[in-house]
Amino acid sequence: MKIVVLVKYVPEPTATWKFAPDLTVDRAGVEGRLSELDEYAVEQATRLAESGAADEVVFLTVGPAKATEGLRKALAIGGTSAVHVVDDAIHGSCALGTSLVLAKALEKIGYDLVLTGMASTDAELSVVPSMVADRLGANQATFAGELSVDGSTVSIRRDTDVASERVSVSLPAVVSVTDQTGEARYPAFKAIMGAKKKPIQTMSLADLGVDAAQVGWSGASSKVVDVSPTPARTAGTIVNDDGTGAAQLADFLAGRGFI
Repeated sequence: MKIVVLVKYVPEPTATWKFAPDLTVDRAGVEGRLSELDEYAVEQATRLAESGAADEVVFLTVGPAKATEGLRKALAIGGTSAVHVVDDAIHGSCALGTSLVLAKALEKIGYDLVLTGMASTDAELSVVPSMVADRLGANQATFAGELSVDGSTVSIRRDTDVASERVSVSLPAVVSVTDQTGEARYPAFKAIMGAKKKPIQTMSLADLGVDAAQVGWSGASSKVVDVSPTPARTAGTIVNDDGTGAAQLADFLAGRGFI
């Protein structure tokens, strides 16, 4: 079985994000990392390979040149190789454009099972796995808290607010996993050094047969129209209860339209 794990290189969550003139995130101007939620998918793929359920694990990413750093982190955890789709025309793509590029890349490299995180830690949309599955015409199972493979069947446990659901789908399939599946291992120094020798194939839009007009900022279905810094926190209102505390609180809430 061939597993392809979709991973994303995202801005460091604790860093101060900057924006380019077109109001997209200035990814070159802020430190980045492999999306933490994608690490759970990387770990699950590695475990399946170690159990003998998979004989090949490939990591696939779409992003700027620095996204290679995310691929190397994934390869240090496990996997056999990686594919990096990099093209200046991809900059500013929305989820629809990104899912198109990913689907075309998957069709080109081949797959049996596609694993993803439950969301990226920058956009937090959680829609790309379903979009990719739809474009591929593949089965999908989302938000897996537990994952197993038996022959050509993938089974997951999905935990909701009211129940735990058991879902099974046949391969080929796209499965997103949550942070309940188990922490990714911390790669040893030997694994980190070994990851530098694992092959990373680079592809462009031309290689995938994707028209640049379908992706990027100009082809995006959604765009940021304004960005402003978060206002500084102001001092709160203190109500001294001298016997009229309830009335003061009611007046405060009424003045702001809450009651």
